[in-house]
Amino acid sequence: MKITAVKTAATSGHCMHLWVRIETDAGVTGLGECVHGGHAAIALIHELTPKLIGRDPFPVDAIFEELRRGLVFEGGFAGALITALTGIEIALWDLKGKALKTPVYELLGGTFRDKVRVYADCEVTPGMNFDQCKKVVDEVLELGFTALKIDLDIGAYGTMQSEVADFIKDPFNHTAGGWEHDRMVRLAEMVKTAAGETIDVACDLHTRLDVPSATRLVKDLESLQLMWLEEPVPPENVAAMREIKRTTSTPICAGENLYLRQGFRDLLESQAVDIIMPDIPKCGGLSECRKIANMAEIYYIPFAPHNVSSPIGTMASAHVCATVPNFLVLEFHWLHRDYWTSITTRKTDIIEDGFIALDDAPGIGLELDEEVARAHQYPGTTWFE
Repeated sequence: MKITAVKTAATSGHCMHLWVRIETDAGVTGLGECVHGGHAAIALIHELTPKLIGRDPFPVDAIFEELRRGLVFEGGFAGALITALTGIEIALWDLKGKALKTPVYELLGGTFRDKVRVYADCEVTPGMNFDQCKKVVDEVLELGFTALKIDLDIGAYGTMQSEVADFIKDPFNHTAGGWEHDRMVRLAEMVKTAAGETIDVACDLHTRLDVPSATRLVKDLESLQLMWLEEPVPPENVAAMREIKRTTSTPICAGENLYLRQGFRDLLESQAVDIIMPDIPKCGGLSECRKIANMAEIYYIPFAPHNVSSPIGTMASAHVCATVPNFLVLEFHWLHRDYWTSITTRKTDIIEDGFIALDDAPGIGLELDEEVARAHQYPGTTWFE
């Protein structure tokens, strides 16, 4: 079997969703998805295509590493290049699984669990009162989720001015003033109360705070026993993240902006976080993220992947989550997108009662409904060309 074509398409969702389809002379195809690569990732995939044509698609890790090392002087450590390679890598695993009539999780070593727990990123926003928060939380709980996440920082760079007439936020300064700090604490308290004692609640800060502000916040949130507080400070300085972790019993989670095992090494070796959250369809793919999870397991650090992908990228991530011992929970970010189920040929939700059940379908186990997907084609992109 030889690769005959590598094609791309892109749709709009939480971000650009980039699809990679790899075709072979045996008629077997593989579909991959990656996110946060943008137009640069599309261009890179087309640049790499000649290096894939005529190749045996089965040695997935070797192909990935050969391509990466071949561009090591052009950014082969992070960013759009790794995201582009991730889309190719996931498509290769899907293709290999289909060719062997085997689920990808079996090719990755088999499962530790048959279903993968999922948490819902829900749309609680600053300015909501308790009844409004409870309405959002109840919607999530009615769907069967046992864990959820809210953003404490939404609107921190503009829209919050409407909540308090004389409140002005510097868009570059990371310091949270007293009013902003109290608002974040109050929002977390309302959601935790609305969710109840048996539901896990995480809070995201999107790297918005400096060390003094984050230190103050994590201490004031300790009584809530959060599942985690996510990326309180920017990810570039591991020592700063470690300083936040050192000061609190609130678990600190980070990693969605890191790439490859190399990107997680300092974070893990310095034990600067309690939980890691690689974005699997962004930072290296299925095999690489399984290796990242295994690195974290050495330090007894849980693995809770970030995820803004469609059902296909989400299911690909679930294959990895099933194959590592330290998996905690996987993100779901599509609560209010009506094409979550219609974008695949399956036409039913892959999430049931807060879990993704793995079956014995070959490859990733899902196919794109191109007619539905193309209705959401990303502006300025081609369709599987």
